Amino acid sequence: MRVSDVLRRSGRSLRSAKARTILTALAIAVGSFALTMTLAASNGAQSFVDQVISDNFDPAELIVVKDEASLGRGDANKPIEYDDNLGQDSVNGAARQVKQLNAADIGTLRATEGVEEVREGILLNLQYVTRTDQKKFAGSITAFSPAQNPDLAAGSIPRPLENRQLLLPEAYISVLGFSSASDAIGQKLTLAIRKPIDQQALQAQLQNGSVDPATLEKLAGDTLSEQEFTIAAVMKKPVTSQPGTELYMYVGTADANYLNDLANRGTDKYQKYQYAYARVKDGNNPDILKTVQDRINSQGFVTQSVKETQAFLNQIIAVLRGIVVAFGLIAIVASVFGVVNTMYISVLQRTREIGLMKALGMRRRDVGRLFRFEAAWIGFIGGALGAGIAFALGTALNPWITKKVQFEPGQDLLIFKLPQIIGLIVILMAVAVLAGFFPSRKAAKLDPIEALRTE
Repeated sequence: MRVSDVLRRSGRSLRSAKARTILTALAIAVGSFALTMTLAASNGAQSFVDQVISDNFDPAELIVVKDEASLGRGDANKPIEYDDNLGQDSVNGAARQVKQLNAADIGTLRATEGVEEVREGILLNLQYVTRTDQKKFAGSITAFSPAQNPDLAAGSIPRPLENRQLLLPEAYISVLGFSSASDAIGQKLTLAIRKPIDQQALQAQLQNGSVDPATLEKLAGDTLSEQEFTIAAVMKKPVTSQPGTELYMYVGTADANYLNDLANRGTDKYQKYQYAYARVKDGNNPDILKTVQDRINSQGFVTQSVKETQAFLNQIIAVLRGIVVAFGLIAIVASVFGVVNTMYISVLQRTREIGLMKALGMRRRDVGRLFRFEAAWIGFIGGALGAGIAFALGTALNPWITKKVQFEPGQDLLIFKLPQIIGLIVILMAVAVLAGFFPSRKAAKLDPIEALRTE
């Protein structure tokens, strides 16, 4: 009997028992829906991570630290012995000490073969940011990376960013008294830095036996340094920024170093950095990047490439995806029993029909194939139904989700890929065929004479 004939006959058999077929297919559709939505969400999360990486990191750069704890690789469950030479840091509010890079380390990195540029990792909390006749606001300054590509509300980014030019987040526009983002371009901002107190002056006062309040107030006042910067561009609220950096103001590397030195000169934090970025010449070539990375590691540093950072983020996504997939698989397992039950009932109800088909010359393997095709049809209907509903619902919800999470237009959280959907349906058909194996085997083994005698 030809395969096409068996296929058509199996379809007719399912149509004759529509209610049973639909109910069984719906059980598979639940799992198909869950798995399709999970795949779409993981695709969207993967795309978002890729966008964050491409918008904020240079694939030819390596993150360089002196202590693996700075990259989250250390054992955070053990107390660390205090060391005067180590820098202070905190994770989720918990104090910790880490080795920091110093000026000599930066020099070593710059002298490393294959390294063409080194940028110190600088993040400086300002005393305040303001402009003439406006209120003062808290703010943070960091060095602008040439690899960054923020969306702008106004202005343009000079490359390189230098000469006391600054990129301002759009959130500061109204509070600083600007009528619009365009109005802010070319205007001056005052950044206030709190310098360390003059220890020599303080010691001189203490040697006199006492320090009067007026002298203390003057010493404290002398530590405040106001620096003027020009707004070169206004950045839109960043969707693909690193979490926690939404209100960062960006200046050039040289200006960031100047402000950082101003704030820390005379303290144990002076020219100390928790991390630095080392750009590798021809670092877009993975082999060259790995060679230079090993060379830097051999000098006592700890490095992490952009790809390793991306892999870590993707691992988190994979864990979350696995949890949701597990629930989808539970629904699939439950539907397997439904397919088995449906096929066994079909065999019992069609015993005389099976006997007649065998008596008319239908071979044993064709009988088994008939019931396996019926199971495959159920798997196909359920898989296609669940995937179709997921696609329709996800496509309808994407604009709403994009607006709620403030993504850029066209950047969807649910991304459906046709090959994945087709692959899922094929897998569900295969699962249904396996579920129908024993019922189809029972049907194939029926004795035609005994089957015809069945009431």
